[in-house]
Amino acid sequence: MQTSSFLPWVLAALALFWAVGAYNRLVRLRSDANAAFAALEAELSKQVKLVHACVPPEEEQAQSQFTGGSAFWGGLQGAAAQLSATLGSARAKPLDAERIAALGAAQEVLAMAWDRAERDDAHDLAGPRLPEDFSSERQQLERMTQAATEHFNVAVRNYNDAIAQFPAALLAWLFGFQPARGLRARP
Repeated sequence: MQTSSFLPWVLAALALFWAVGAYNRLVRLRSDANAAFAALEAELSKQVKLVHACVPPEEEQAQSQFTGGSAFWGGLQGAAAQLSATLGSARAKPLDAERIAALGAAQEVLAMAWDRAERDDAHDLAGPRLPEDFSSERQQLERMTQAATEHFNVAVRNYNDAIAQFPAALLAWLFGFQPARGLRARP
């Protein structure tokens, strides 16, 4: 008779241990995704720094021998400022889908500004505006950012899979774990 009254306590203890383990797993996966974002943020910050390093001071832009000198540099500066601002916003909540979407858009704007700068360089008879070492450094940073993006996306996918699995989905709902969004990788 005592065995049957002991069974509910054993089941309750098993459920409690399972819940603690499942919760810890969700926290660990969320932490992994946040850590992957920190690595991605470091790579994207290097891209912003590269823009600041290659853009000449404003007084030199106006005196540039190239047509549209300040507009040319302004596009790169504006794109870098946008990326920096969205990076700061995403840093506060790295798994917020809207902030990551904005970050992805800013990353695309910077990539288009760089592509435009390199295309304009190719048709400029006075020579390229961007020194050769900036182009090669940009390509290296792109590769590193691509790797960090893939790592972040895998971490986000693992986190999203975990919060969607039943019965862990009940804990995710109970404790407010929200699905995250990955960052679109550039080809």
